[in-house]
Amino acid sequence: MRTHYCGQVTESLIDQDVSVCGWVNRRRDHGGIIFVDLRDRDGIVQVVFDPEQSEIFEIAEQIRNEFVLHVTGRVRARPQGTINPDLPTGQIEVVASALTVLNDSQTPPFQLDDEDVHEETRLRHRYVDLRRPFMQERIRTKAAVYRALRSFLDAHGFLDIETPILTRATPEGARDYLVPSRTQAGSFFALPQSPQLFKQLLMASGFDRYYQIVRCFRDEDLRADRQPEFTQLDIETSFMNEDDILSLMEDMICDLFAGILDVTLEKPFPRIRYADALHRYGSDKPDLRIPLELVDVTELMREVEFKVFREPACDPQGRVAVLKVPGGAALTRKQIDEYTDFVTQYGAGGLAYIKCVRAADIPSGLQSPILKFLPEEVIAQLVERTVASDGDLLFFGADKKQIVDAALGALRVRVGHDLDLVEPGWQPLWVVEFPMFEWDAEAKGWSALHHPFTAPTCAGPEELLSNPEEALSRAYDMVLNGTEVGGGSVRVHKAEMQAAIFEVLQIDPKRAEEKFGFLMRALTCGMPPHGGIAFGLDRLVMLMTGSQSIRDVIPFPKTQNATCPLTDAPSPADEKQLQELHIRLRPGTH
Repeated sequence: MRTHYCGQVTESLIDQDVSVCGWVNRRRDHGGIIFVDLRDRDGIVQVVFDPEQSEIFEIAEQIRNEFVLHVTGRVRARPQGTINPDLPTGQIEVVASALTVLNDSQTPPFQLDDEDVHEETRLRHRYVDLRRPFMQERIRTKAAVYRALRSFLDAHGFLDIETPILTRATPEGARDYLVPSRTQAGSFFALPQSPQLFKQLLMASGFDRYYQIVRCFRDEDLRADRQPEFTQLDIETSFMNEDDILSLMEDMICDLFAGILDVTLEKPFPRIRYADALHRYGSDKPDLRIPLELVDVTELMREVEFKVFREPACDPQGRVAVLKVPGGAALTRKQIDEYTDFVTQYGAGGLAYIKCVRAADIPSGLQSPILKFLPEEVIAQLVERTVASDGDLLFFGADKKQIVDAALGALRVRVGHDLDLVEPGWQPLWVVEFPMFEWDAEAKGWSALHHPFTAPTCAGPEELLSNPEEALSRAYDMVLNGTEVGGGSVRVHKAEMQAAIFEVLQIDPKRAEEKFGFLMRALTCGMPPHGGIAFGLDRLVMLMTGSQSIRDVIPFPKTQNATCPLTDAPSPADEKQLQELHIRLRPGTH
């Protein structure tokens, strides 16, 4: 039907006949001559309809935006003064000799060049939204990313192997999506949160290097970088330690950025310990483009009379820290109040501050409601430790350590963007040496910080059982511009260590056998040392395309309440389906 895509019709085809298909992007009638900008996934070409071609001209008079056309014509150079330098096809036009309307179109629900369309409308009419050039470019970029990643991994001996979608529930940190079984009454499959256990079993099977671009499902609260179903690049390999894995993954990401964005990333990527990331940036995914760090002053505040600082400073679980904002003394009281409201979202009770109008003049050159509560020598040490200069502002966080880290860490990012402190470019890094466990106050027990199949750094099970609170894991996260794009670990490959981890997590042997017996048996049958990583491809492509949400790089995403406006999913099941699945709904539900 066609010889070329619209975007391929360039000067090289002048005086040649072409056939193109696409949608009417715009129609213009200039003095009896009709011009149509015809659009397909590759670009736009201008088509001219001459009134001397009366038969097709009459048809052209009826066409409107988003009609689907098939046009045959001769390529010619545009007349002087009509060239469009912004289009690859802007030097030429196609003089139509044949026209077929393949389908007409009602008035679209929104104009394709309108950037201010409500997201609900965009998702309800996603097939129209996806016609927009910037949306098509994002999806094309995503396809190119997949192709590049597959090419790299294939070249390095990895095998693309599928794992099951219908499986059983595993502890991955979120709720499972359950699928009722028709043939096993009362039993349920779970959609995989990740292929974690299957890829470990593939290592036990001797495949050595596995990868899969795989769909994963998590029933969790949504935000801009989360979806109930998402795509990840899943990787597992045997006989490689964490240094080997991290180096290979750096090569892969560097090749990806060079090939897709023509960007050179410097290797090796920086590595920062989890504890240091929280201490310096208040976050385990710090954005290194923002040149601000937290300064710990806990020890300095233990003897002051100001209870707001002294009590958390004397609490073993507390912390007092300072975020210095260069030039921040120019902030108005209204702006500071807005930042105070902002940190309350993270549990902070308030936001103390000191403006350093003249940093060397203590205390007369400083402005703050809290100065009267602090000894002059403490104030002087604060200015010295933070290396405050004239015009700087000091924000204080004082509370439980987790609250201070979360509040000041988020404030650091917010202030960095508000004051244009974010440096251009890309800043990848690895966060390493995560704790193995975190204390679950509600359950009054330990939970795995990542997942219970992560190997600890300690020598053996006895050391782990004797001191779980101090145990570190052989886990690692790749962070890019403040967003976690990948995470993994070296795995447990011996049954004794896996049993010890289950014991710390209060998973008794009977329950462990019920849930993970197949894994435990594999660990006793020659499981090799192995490790892996998974990259969130939607997040990665979101960053690479400059999109604000992963919904903008997923063709058919869900909303923040996990629904699909396009298909009205999820929807009720009819009574016959429910009976076949042995399910009865509670009264009051659909």
